[in-house]
Amino acid sequence: MANSLTARVTLSMVITLAGLWFLLSGKSAALILALGVASCVLVLFLSVRMKVTDEEGLPVYVNHVALVTYIAWLALEVIKANITVTKHVLAPRIAIDPVIFSVPARQRTVVGRVIYANSITLTPGTVSIDLDENSIEVHALTASGALELIEGDMGDRVVAVERHV
Repeated sequence: MANSLTARVTLSMVITLAGLWFLLSGKSAALILALGVASCVLVLFLSVRMKVTDEEGLPVYVNHVALVTYIAWLALEVIKANITVTKHVLAPRIAIDPVIFSVPARQRTVVGRVIYANSITLTPGTVSIDLDENSIEVHALTASGALELIEGDMGDRVVAVERHV
C-alpha cells in the first residue's frame, strides 16, 4: 500500500508540476521543454529527499478530470454572482441584508473542505469566515445568496471532485 501511495503521489506531483510549468511558460521549443522537464525532476528529487511528499502534502485524492469540470462550472457561477452583486451596488433601492450562517461540509478530506471554502470565498457576495470538520461559517451579502448557497449543489460538486480512496 505504501509503494502504491508513493507511486500515486509521485505521478500526481509530476503531472501537477509539468502542467503548471507548461501553463505558466506557454513555450514549446525543445530547449525550453527540456529545461522544464529538468526543473520538474529537480523539484521532485528535492521534495522526496526532504520527505515532504506524502498523502497530505499533495492532493492525490482529487479527481483531476472532475476538477477541470468543476473549475469551469465555478467560473460560470462567479460570473453570475458578479452580475448579482453589481446589480446591488448600482441599484441602491435593492436591499442588502447581510447574514452569517453555516453550511455543512460533507467533504471527506481536508483538501475537499478547503476547495469548498475557497470556492465560497471566490464567489462574489459570500466569504468563508471559519472552517471546521463539519461546517463552514459564511457571511453572505444577501439572504437570497445564503439560501442559494445552502440549497445549491456546490458542496456536492466538490465531493465529486474528491477521488474515492
